[in-house]
Amino acid sequence: MGVTAAPAASSIWRSRTPGILLAGGAVIVAGALHLLLPAVPLLTLCVTLGIACGLVPAVRRHLDGLFAAGIAFSARRLMRIGIVLLGLKLSLVDVVGLGWGVFLSTVAVVLLSFGGTWALGRLFRLPGHEPLLIATGFAICGASAIGAMAGVVRAKNSEQGPPIALVTLCGTLAIFVLPVLWHPLGLSDLEFGHWVGAGVHDVGQVVATAQLAGGGALAVALVVKLTRVLLLAPIVAVAGVVERRRDVPDGAVRPPIVPLFVAGFVGAMLVRTVIPLPEPVLTAADGIQTVLLAMALFALGAAVNLRRLGSTGWRSLVVGLLAWLLIAGLAFAAVSLFG
Repeated sequence: MGVTAAPAASSIWRSRTPGILLAGGAVIVAGALHLLLPAVPLLTLCVTLGIACGLVPAVRRHLDGLFAAGIAFSARRLMRIGIVLLGLKLSLVDVVGLGWGVFLSTVAVVLLSFGGTWALGRLFRLPGHEPLLIATGFAICGASAIGAMAGVVRAKNSEQGPPIALVTLCGTLAIFVLPVLWHPLGLSDLEFGHWVGAGVHDVGQVVATAQLAGGGALAVALVVKLTRVLLLAPIVAVAGVVERRRDVPDGAVRPPIVPLFVAGFVGAMLVRTVIPLPEPVLTAADGIQTVLLAMALFALGAAVNLRRLGSTGWRSLVVGLLAWLLIAGLAFAAVSLFG
């Protein structure tokens, strides 16, 4: 039995290797572009590069053929490992340091933007799991949250494409639009950091936007942002409970209430809170997490099927822009009340 299993496993990894190498090479290219364009986050460049590769017919054929197994592995497995390591960025001590007003207002922003975006997706009749995935990405932490939720509800890679594209587009717009509104809205440096942390989707996009207001604003933005990330686990767990209650075909396996990678995320967060980890360990974990998420986001970008996106593209785009305005408005209200 062991002799039979070994060749089978070897064959699986041989089929995955080309796609994994492609994703790794794409991260290197994106890293070089990031050095030239430091204002654009690495993860944003990876998604964009994946979408661009999918636009080339000759490359598209290989993405659906030779690279398909490795691309699917990167989009799912590497994403989940990266999400576990993301938990090491978050300490509950930092969250408590925000104060109850800021903490509760951040929770309110997440819940209201999640519910509002999901309702918009349903109103515009977006297909499948797209309303849920868009709501998760915009409300919590961008593409990594979309990957986490997709793992729980077992969404197809094609269902993740439009939400990933939208959260990338709107998060990139925020890098350029929010600084323009900073002084006209009468925000101090720290209030601007609070607004960015509460209203921008991806951690990299938050850093790119908030750093313009200085180190203090960046620190506030990151703590507020990571407080939103804290809500990933309970929201995904609730989705897991709902998914388990759905009717499933005979013989099908129900999804777990709390997936293993979500439990790993919570465990990593508790480790960071309780154990004083050495800075080199945190730096190494952050680097590995960035590379894994970058490979996964390139793979998800490459999974965007423009033919399918074209049938719902205008509706998805309207939902994305309305959701962007909704969360920016809610975040500004939170800053006005508790800034």
